Amino acid sequence: MDATAMEKLTGAFPQAKCFRVLDTVVMEVAADDLHQTLKRLKGESDLGYTLLLDVTAIDYLHYPGHRGPRFAVVYTLRNWEKNRLVQVKVAVADADRGLPTATTIWEAANWGEREVYDQYGIRFSGHPDLRRILNHWQFQGHPLRKDYDITKRQVCYETDSLEGPIKDRLNKRGISDTILKDINTEVMFLNLGPSHPATHGAIRILTALDGETILGNVNEIGYLHRGFEKTAEQRTYNQIIPLTDRLNYCSALMNNIAYVKAVESWLGVEITERARFMRVVLSEFFRIQDHLVCLAANLVDMGGLTNYWYLYNEKEASYDFISRLTGARLTSTFTRVGGMYRDFYEGWEDDMERQLKDIEKGVADSLALVLQNRIVHERTQNCCPLSGDRALEFGFTGPTLRASGVPFDLRKDNPYYNYEAFDFNIPVGTRGDIYDRMMVRFEEIFESIKIIRQAMKMIPGGPVFIDDKKVALPPKSEVYSNIEALASHFKLIFEGVRVPRGEWYDSYEAANGELGFHFVSDGSGTPYKCKVRPPCFYIMGGFHEMVEDQMVADAVINLGSINIIGGELDR
Repeated sequence: MDATAMEKLTGAFPQAKCFRVLDTVVMEVAADDLHQTLKRLKGESDLGYTLLLDVTAIDYLHYPGHRGPRFAVVYTLRNWEKNRLVQVKVAVADADRGLPTATTIWEAANWGEREVYDQYGIRFSGHPDLRRILNHWQFQGHPLRKDYDITKRQVCYETDSLEGPIKDRLNKRGISDTILKDINTEVMFLNLGPSHPATHGAIRILTALDGETILGNVNEIGYLHRGFEKTAEQRTYNQIIPLTDRLNYCSALMNNIAYVKAVESWLGVEITERARFMRVVLSEFFRIQDHLVCLAANLVDMGGLTNYWYLYNEKEASYDFISRLTGARLTSTFTRVGGMYRDFYEGWEDDMERQLKDIEKGVADSLALVLQNRIVHERTQNCCPLSGDRALEFGFTGPTLRASGVPFDLRKDNPYYNYEAFDFNIPVGTRGDIYDRMMVRFEEIFESIKIIRQAMKMIPGGPVFIDDKKVALPPKSEVYSNIEALASHFKLIFEGVRVPRGEWYDSYEAANGELGFHFVSDGSGTPYKCKVRPPCFYIMGGFHEMVEDQMVADAVINLGSINIIGGELDR
């Protein structure tokens, strides 16, 4: 965030308290000013914060020294063209009275505010559909409140019919019972999912159909909600790393890296150059794995089983290599705050190059079956399109946003880990249809291969961990022979890395888009709050607009094209 952006915000909003945290400007505003502030931040061209990244809340009930209202709500916004980040924070005097909704400003606020209501019990007046989203509809209480009893077991005994939401959606689209009678049509309601074979993850997609055409759609998620954020409040910062593996498990190590990068940014820790390059190599290799899974599943949904084997075989072979590289195939927990678990083994470069060549061949074989295939073209081109403006409205990031023609990628626009030193392109689509979403991922695989090969040539030697006894575990040989090293080891294991008090947001270009972490630290070795900004969540929030007026079969392959991962979506 440059000084000019800070000056613009303080000048435009003199009533707000503005201050800088890392590369983010935080604006504290009064509840009465919230709606107008958000509207101006998005609508005024010299501000241009058109992308609502996330909505979250903070419960200060047990925060040391806090005075003031118990709750606060935070809207995280981005000006993607100038890569400026702002967080609008507002205190909530009464959770039941709540705040005015931002759904009239951004479509993304619909799901974001629903999550805040579900987890914290803060209401948003004027919200069109304020109901639970991650916890089931019979759930009592709000689990991210600090006084919630985490031992309270709550079971859902009845399914939610979703009759009200689907009828509201039809009415919003101007489709009423009277119109349907006039055209002699009977609407059929059909559930796609939550059975896994019908959908890529346990997701319930309720459709209202005229024949095979989707008139209206509402979605129910939360079937894989595991309470990541509540669990993180009971773990040290390093103990949370295995939990991040299980977010997007198709590219697990990218979650590890995004998480520790966020913690290190607040600590002011500069990891070693070798660790930086290791993280780049691993990130891009796992980006390839994620895209291989997405494309293989998407093509098999269209009946292209041969494509599936061309792509998935290489992904499966890669996991054997990953196991040698990190010690585990799927969930490796290979990073640590301050560095890496260990160095790569000797000779890994030759094995990596062999894997890259095999992947290139598999992808080329698959593309040979796809690029001039009339069936694939007719099934995917102009199917479930979403324009760039609408993609931004719903908070899309990553390949799905770039497929809609918006060339935003954190690796280029806000580079980290020496990404500015690599020569690579950002593939961008034009129509934002299923074809574009597929082809952007195909091209990103080749670009990631280019980055890995450059990083392999540039990677230096040296340690993979910083030399800081407050962060890094001492060598075992010293632990067994030196009392100071033993004490340091004991404190880091039992108390964790002590992180200074404060609140901050940091993000990373993961395989599906911007993966962000919003932390609140009370100065201890465990986070007071750890909020994940999962790219899948907001992408799924725009699914209904992509499939309405399309065919039932199109909805299935569209779900594959946006690559929803249940562990990341529900957390």
